[in-house]
Amino acid sequence: MKLASFNGGRIGVVIEDDIVDVTQLVNVTPGAWPPVGMLHVIDRFAALRGKLDDFAQTAPRAKLADVKLETPVAWPNKVIAFPANYHAHVEEMKRGTGLISPFKADGQGFFLKANSSLSGPADPIVLPQIPNRQIHHECELAIIIGRGGREISRDDALAHVFGYACLIDVVVRGKEERVMRKSYDTFCPVGPYIVTADEVPDYDAIDLKLSVNGEVRQQASTRDLIVDIPEMIRMASAVMTLYPGDIIATGTPAGVGPINGGDKVVIEIAKVGSMSIDVVQSEGGGHPVWDKPLN
Repeated sequence: MKLASFNGGRIGVVIEDDIVDVTQLVNVTPGAWPPVGMLHVIDRFAALRGKLDDFAQTAPRAKLADVKLETPVAWPNKVIAFPANYHAHVEEMKRGTGLISPFKADGQGFFLKANSSLSGPADPIVLPQIPNRQIHHECELAIIIGRGGREISRDDALAHVFGYACLIDVVVRGKEERVMRKSYDTFCPVGPYIVTADEVPDYDAIDLKLSVNGEVRQQASTRDLIVDIPEMIRMASAVMTLYPGDIIATGTPAGVGPINGGDKVVIEIAKVGSMSIDVVQSEGGGHPVWDKPLN
């Protein structure tokens, strides 16, 4: 099943090029603050799924093109991200900037990215005005947690996965704290919807691709991960309790590069979906912390 957020916090089931509004069925209030409607759906999904399937067969449909899709989980408890999780990306960062730690994801663990950086498939990536720095795209798979828990074993990890989505991790290159460089508003587009895990059975062979203005820059598979999906869940839950709707970003493959105002970034993930995101340049977001040059 494909679940979407759209038009101000409504919940929909996506069927091919259509969407069925199930907001009332799942008892979600559009526009409520905080926007936790999808969290409740994920938490209650086992009880809701049969009703959603039955309702979607006969309910009125709208065209996906006629609604505004939003980031599927707007208010997760946390966004967990794994850096340096593809060998080829580790090597390119060493060659290109010398800024990366010698430790890979299996040695240095994960970090948190601000929830407020989340945006949706219809929202542009808004670049801050920091002319001394490059801002890069990173193509990633998003894991959406369904069943929470602490100290989850590797063998049980996949039972805690609700589904998957596309994710672009945007970053200001530099030596400042990673969380600051990755947490500008719009620096974490996620979407276009959540595809439930049963529709993506081969979690260890998911192909990813990202292009900028039609030029393919990143292309890889989850088979190339250093820390794979079960181990990410094991590692994260060893430290903190995972909750329904938490997002894990799996790390980026080689091919990261700069984006600029006017660019169009397209991410495609097999069996998960695609997003086409415009990049715009803003006049804000500057601060003296960015004034020193990268090198």
